[in-house]
Amino acid sequence: MKKAVLVILSVVVLGMGSALRAQLTADEQAAYDKWEDFLKTAKVVAQEQITGPLAVTNPWVLTLEKDGVRHKAVWKNIFGERIGGFKETWKGEIAAYRLSRALGLNMVPATAEREFQGDRGSCQIWFEAWNTMESIIDKKLNPPGIKALYNARNLCLQRAFDNLIYNVDRHQRNYLIMEDWRMILIDHSRSFATSKKACSDLIYDEKNKESPKFIMETLPRAFFEALKALTAEGVRTAVGEYLTDGEIACLMSRRDLIVAWMDKRIVEQGEARVLY
Repeated sequence: MKKAVLVILSVVVLGMGSALRAQLTADEQAAYDKWEDFLKTAKVVAQEQITGPLAVTNPWVLTLEKDGVRHKAVWKNIFGERIGGFKETWKGEIAAYRLSRALGLNMVPATAEREFQGDRGSCQIWFEAWNTMESIIDKKLNPPGIKALYNARNLCLQRAFDNLIYNVDRHQRNYLIMEDWRMILIDHSRSFATSKKACSDLIYDEKNKESPKFIMETLPRAFFEALKALTAEGVRTAVGEYLTDGEIACLMSRRDLIVAWMDKRIVEQGEARVLY
């Protein structure tokens, strides 16, 4: 049933052609199920825990091997704790991946539940990035030609997705930038909050504390339609046990806020300037 819903939800966006530029390539998307199985069943042949101020959840980098394939993955089991006032849960990692896949965004690497050292946790396939957003800024790199447009649109998609899942931790190291300027999003353990603010505010709109320019600005028309078609039942079937009823209800409230915000922008600026 879960796979069926993933397919149904994705059909809406698949029809848009190149309007929603793929972040994970077609080959990578086709390998989702293979990598999920690999993450769940491959043997751990090496392990290293990441600690320090830049790794507050103390994740493990696992080297996994199965059938001659060796690949790194990130495993974390943080759950129900609050670091710096935020809820942390490994379940958010899996829910974010499943929603990204279901909505056709394909911006989050394959992620699955895996037991490690006797504990449940999320396991996400490791991506070797060309740069992060942080290093792009430090090096003063700019996307060339048409890739500047793609990059701007990717940022709007990221903002829409983070508004939907209420990801309050999209710092510059959580954007993986590939050499062709595709954007991969990682680290979603602080998502899906259920506070009053989380259910009634958007992170990326004119009230954004970092910059009022950090807004969704433009979105693919088919993605906007997919958001409007999203239902609590569809989310539940896609994410399974990894979100509570309260988290789904709050997500749907934010979906309503996104739709209302975009509708207002369309009225003010015209659909052709807002949707593509």
